[in-house]
Parts: sequence; C-alpha cells; structure tokens
Amino acid sequence: MLAAALLPSLRMPKSSLFLNEPFHRLDEALARIAQNRRFALAFSGGMDSRFLAYAAQLLGYAPALLHICGPHIPEEETREAEAWAKGRKLELQLIPLDPLRIPEVASGHERRCYFCKKALFQRLGEETTLPLCDGTNLSDLEGYRPGRQALRELGIASPLAEARLGKADIHDLALRTALDRPLQKPRPCLLTRFPYGMGVSRSLLRDVAGGEAAIRETFAEAGLPCPDFRLRLMDEEHAVLHLNYRDREALSPALCEALARAVAQAAPALPPLNIEAVDKLSGFFDKARK
Repeated sequence: MLAAALLPSLRMPKSSLFLNEPFHRLDEALARIAQNRRFALAFSGGMDSRFLAYAAQLLGYAPALLHICGPHIPEEETREAEAWAKGRKLELQLIPLDPLRIPEVASGHERRCYFCKKALFQRLGEETTLPLCDGTNLSDLEGYRPGRQALRELGIASPLAEARLGKADIHDLALRTALDRPLQKPRPCLLTRFPYGMGVSRSLLRDVAGGEAAIRETFAEAGLPCPDFRLRLMDEEHAVLHLNYRDREALSPALCEALARAVAQAAPALPPLNIEAVDKLSGFFDKARK
C-alpha cells in the first residue's frame, strides 16, 4: 500500500516527498540516470510519460521531452502533448518518424514492436546527448513485449520500472499529487489495432484514427463519459469496436447504431462495425504466434 501522507498539492516542499517510499525510489532511480538532474524522455503524452515528467519536476529534475510524430500517432495526441508540456513549462521537441518505412512494421511482423522501438529510440538518440528514458512501468514487464528487447539493446532507462511502480501505483500517485487527468486511459499507437500478418498503410492508420475520434465524439454528443475502447481491424473484412464487458452491457441499441454510423461516416473505407466485449483491452494482439 502507498503511504497515506503524500503531498496534497504542488506547493509541498520537495523534502516532504521523501516521506513517501515510491517517490523516494523514483528519485533514487533518476539520480542514477541523470547525475546532473537532466535527462531526455520519450514523451507520448500518455499517462506514464506524463507522470514521469511531472514527478521528475517535483523532485527537482529538468526533463527534456522528445515526442515522435508520424502516421501511427493521431494528430490530436501530438497537440495534447504540446499543450501539456507548454502548460508545465517543459522543453518539448517534435521529431518526425514514419515506421511504415520499416518493412517488418508495414507488413505486420509479429515482432513489429521490436523493429519500431529500435528505430524510434535510435532516432531519439540522434537528437540528444542526455541520458534517454522511457515511461515503461513495472506492469509493462508482464506479457509479450518484444519492444523491451530494443530498449535493452540500446541502453534506454525506464525509471518507473526501476522504482517498481506499476500502473495502479502511477494512477494513485497522480491522484494524490493533483496531476491533471490522473485516470487518463491508455491510447497505444495505432499500429496495435491491426493483427500480425496484416499489411498497414497510411490511409488505414488515418481511417482508424478518424473512426476512434468519431467514437469519442458520439459518446460526448450522447452526454456520456467515453469508456476505454479500441477500434480494431481483425482482418480486411471485419472492423470491431472492443469494449470491456461492463461498458458493452451498458450500451443501448440506439447508441450502438449511432456508433456504427459515426465510424462509417468518418472512415467509409473501413468494413462495417461490430461491437464486442473482451476481458482485457490492452495487448489484444500482443502475443507470440504458436
């Protein structure tokens, strides 16, 4: 369990952070990595990289944020990352990268994440002389994660994992320290919406991004909070909106029809939409083929 006496706001003096064991472990990890209190961070704008940048600031570090932008990242996520960094007065650099230029990624190789991560962090390494970190947390070390091999090969540090902070810890610490959007839902790169062996194009990535934006807008228009979801292509003829069981059961027939219409209008090249429930949204395709 996390200690109860964690700082209630950003105004708490740094010394009080060390009363909290998770923050103390994170500071120790960062001290080993960034001896001059400067480091570069692969910054997606998701929960993990935002929390790491935010916590590092609280602990007196000055992270330089490096954000990859390309067809696998929706433009709205890049805009959100820019706005957040500006609001925190953090240095942010946008770095273009098209992973579809990598044959193993474009063809849907089962180790596509390895090849993509390798190219991504090699590109980031060209842009900085600072120690380079990512937002991998302890929970990410479970399951089939071929991209982790690329990080090990390139010597990329993962302070959250080194500090033994898992996903639940990060959400809890974010809540307790008044980080904005402390329960931010994961939005992995768009390449994860496609099965292994399926070729991916820029137009398909745009269609999936547009379909997901339409889904979020449909929930907003209905006056409902948007649940965690993924719009996936199971093959060339089947597009599926995956939701957790509890969220799927809460959808009315009218809302299901509205969601299908919205995706068809936003991305007419996609197959007709089905809506299905799954036990676990993350890592649906992240498993080695037997």
